[in-house]
Amino acid sequence: MNVSIVDIAPVRNGATATDAYEDTVDLARAAERLGYSRFWVAEHHGLADSIASTTPETLIAHLAAKTSEIRVGSGTVLLNHYSPFKVAETFASLDGLAPGRIDLGLGRATGMPAADRALRSGVARRPSDDHAAKIEETARHLHGAFPDDHPYSGIRIPRSPDGIPEVWVLGSSPSSAAIAGDLGLPYAFAAFIRPTLAEEAFDTYRERFRASEFETGLDAPHGMLALNVACAETDHEAARLRASSEAAYRRMAQGAFGTPPTVEEAIDELGGVPDPTPASLAVDEWPRAISGSPSTVETLLEGMTDRVGADEVIVQNLIEDPEDRIRSHELIAEAIGLPD
Repeated sequence: MNVSIVDIAPVRNGATATDAYEDTVDLARAAERLGYSRFWVAEHHGLADSIASTTPETLIAHLAAKTSEIRVGSGTVLLNHYSPFKVAETFASLDGLAPGRIDLGLGRATGMPAADRALRSGVARRPSDDHAAKIEETARHLHGAFPDDHPYSGIRIPRSPDGIPEVWVLGSSPSSAAIAGDLGLPYAFAAFIRPTLAEEAFDTYRERFRASEFETGLDAPHGMLALNVACAETDHEAARLRASSEAAYRRMAQGAFGTPPTVEEAIDELGGVPDPTPASLAVDEWPRAISGSPSTVETLLEGMTDRVGADEVIVQNLIEDPEDRIRSHELIAEAIGLPD
């Protein structure tokens, strides 16, 4: 099983963005050492006191320079804010700097209203823009796949000797799955956002899939399941670490965003340590975060990927302590048997 990591560069209490970026570099280097396939960074805006990953293209360039083999990419670029051409040009340039190692994950989301307005300042397009059309346009720029009579057919972007960035459609609903299927692109579903839609989304992806017209596109569906996972030596200790994620999700549901809680703060907010995740989930059970010992996590990942038919897994966690975060990923790597 190919397993990857997605990171949001969380800012610890009393720390700065510089500290968060250093933690992300340390995690990326550990991911490469441990045999993870990809290392993606997120895009969030207006919350820089708690989430420093605001501009994935900047972090990707830095991470590619600090690693040597692991694929690095975006999870995700929020395409609703940007020009498809600019995104394609930026990621083609990144691929020129790190040939054959760049992933372009495309999605959409809105956040703080003020930040959304600031991002769209001077932009004529509205948030209701056709997301599918913008993804297709981005892919056509990268592949040089516009018809000869198209106004963009003469535009050239940077190229590496190894082709173009790998383009993924990211989302948390069947609508994003349909876009990926229609375009013949790989699809990643964020189960830590809307877990109960996972099976429907993957079913939609396979039903709508058609072979890509692009030179480097897919002939068959290829999906990735994104999960929030905390791993420790025992199920109880892993559940204790998962408390940070559970408390963070509770805060977000209440509209409160801030520095990720420490484990102790989270346990206090939750009124105790969360129950350990059972190795066998009920048929209708899709938790937003899971935890366990290496053997429990291995069983959970196999069961959840089998349930949706995913080909890969990408793991996020909101463990506040960076050493505990790296240790969790070390144990996941051991559980899955990643080649180091």
